[in-house]
Amino acid sequence: MKAFSSKGTLITMSFILTATLMSACAGKDNNGDTGSNAGNGGAATETPATDVYKDKYDPPVTITTVWGIDPELKFKNGESIENNVATAWAKDTLGIDIKSLWSVTDSNNAFVTKMRLALTSGEQIPDVVTIGDAQLAQDLIDSGLFREVGSLFDQYAGETWKNAMAIDDNVWNPYTRDGKRMGIPVLDYAYNHDYLLWIRQDWLDKLGLPAPTTMEELEAVMDKFKNANPDGLKPDQVTPLSIGFKNTMSTWMGDPSWIFGAYGTLPEQWNVGADGKLEYGSVNPGMKQGLETLKNWLAKGYIPQETALWDENKTAEPAVAGTAGIIPGPYWMSGWPLSDTAKNAPGAVWKPYTIPTGPDGKAMRHGTHFTNGVTLISKDMKNPEALFTYQNHMFENYADPKPGSVFDNGLFKNYDYDIAEDGKLLRWEDIPGGYVNAVRYLLVRDGARIPDAQMKALMNLADGKEATTRLEKEVQTAYGLETAGAAKVLLSQEDASFKNMFTGPPTETMSSKNDYLKKLELQVFNEIVYGKKPLEAFDQFVSDWKAGGGEKMTEEVNAWYESVK
Repeated sequence: MKAFSSKGTLITMSFILTATLMSACAGKDNNGDTGSNAGNGGAATETPATDVYKDKYDPPVTITTVWGIDPELKFKNGESIENNVATAWAKDTLGIDIKSLWSVTDSNNAFVTKMRLALTSGEQIPDVVTIGDAQLAQDLIDSGLFREVGSLFDQYAGETWKNAMAIDDNVWNPYTRDGKRMGIPVLDYAYNHDYLLWIRQDWLDKLGLPAPTTMEELEAVMDKFKNANPDGLKPDQVTPLSIGFKNTMSTWMGDPSWIFGAYGTLPEQWNVGADGKLEYGSVNPGMKQGLETLKNWLAKGYIPQETALWDENKTAEPAVAGTAGIIPGPYWMSGWPLSDTAKNAPGAVWKPYTIPTGPDGKAMRHGTHFTNGVTLISKDMKNPEALFTYQNHMFENYADPKPGSVFDNGLFKNYDYDIAEDGKLLRWEDIPGGYVNAVRYLLVRDGARIPDAQMKALMNLADGKEATTRLEKEVQTAYGLETAGAAKVLLSQEDASFKNMFTGPPTETMSSKNDYLKKLELQVFNEIVYGKKPLEAFDQFVSDWKAGGGEKMTEEVNAWYESVK
């Protein structure tokens, strides 16, 4: 699944519209009441009359947006992000005319930069915008340019969408201000960015090694991969473990955070401490042991010498080139990028394994929240209910459709799916003219997702069930062949998944001090790993972090935690 990778985090800045066609808009309140849910912080403001919602608008209504285009997104048939099969579908099916104010290829934070410039220069604000970058999302909410959305959601969202959102009410927390829901969370699949270890099974087999289950066994495997490489690679040609932390110690591919998890903490997130209160994982004493491990691995050549300069994409390069033995990443990585390894190293076989345990039998990995961004609605949007026409249709017909529905096989024939002469679905790589990740054409990131739906489909396939639903067929035809099995491996270690327990908006101290504290953190950790500072520098960092605002921030985070428990 090269183009269809679930790269919500890699492309963290796409702009999305959400809405959907339902036979009677199950979410509407025909009495004109907003139906705002106090438990979710709803507030009834500027609620339009209930009869403005339509399944299809005639004449069409216009919704403006802006685009951060995935650098790997493909186009065919002379199309562009502004005019393509999806925009034509929206107008023909829903009577919604999607107009683009601007678009930019989203690499090197280009979308965030462009959006900030648009705000400061007074350019027209799009009717609807979906943000993946957490800080930009908070800044836009606080700009005063976007309206409260909770009352709209209560009035116009369909039952399928509402039920999906209700799986975890905490998804609203980051976007709530003074009891008002200011942004609609974009739902993601459960466990989508949890990770496991992808290991070169052919190397293990040639060396007669079992897969490692502990950190000690992992070190032994990495040493053999480097110094007795079964493909004949010289030690300086091998990357035993491909990880990187250029921008963060916690990411979605090439992630090193599980190393600290082996010692009882996870960096860059708020975890429940021994006293039941939230603590910032990066100041937990277990970090010191993890940093020492990274330092030793760097000295032995088990991790890249440039690991502090490598981002997610860079960690994939040696894996694809056939010179890496292990890479941490999501369960769907066998499709992208690991399916390309065999082109460079014939016979290469990647297999998924659980993350190893530490000396006390502990294993921890970052857990996936059920959101992948937030959709904001401009205060000046003339037809905000049209967003719900679009997204209701997506939740009813695409999120987890019944067999025989309009999107039963995928979105658009000859784009993200096609059918062979015998009636069977083609694998993505066999689509005539090339596969197109058409979901990226939609004005909602990834179309519409019910958090637990994909994992249910994956477990069905892993247990040998025939693919009958859209999600089952999608996994079978558009993902790597190891995906279902990898998902089962992931869930076998379900108790190792720990989500960031702070899901509220930035606290006062966080807003003013967090950028400085994060920069300090990464700098000190890099200096320790590279031997520029002794391991004891971690203790000084903890003191500096607390004095520089961390202690106050911890108080604020726990005050929030007590308010929502």
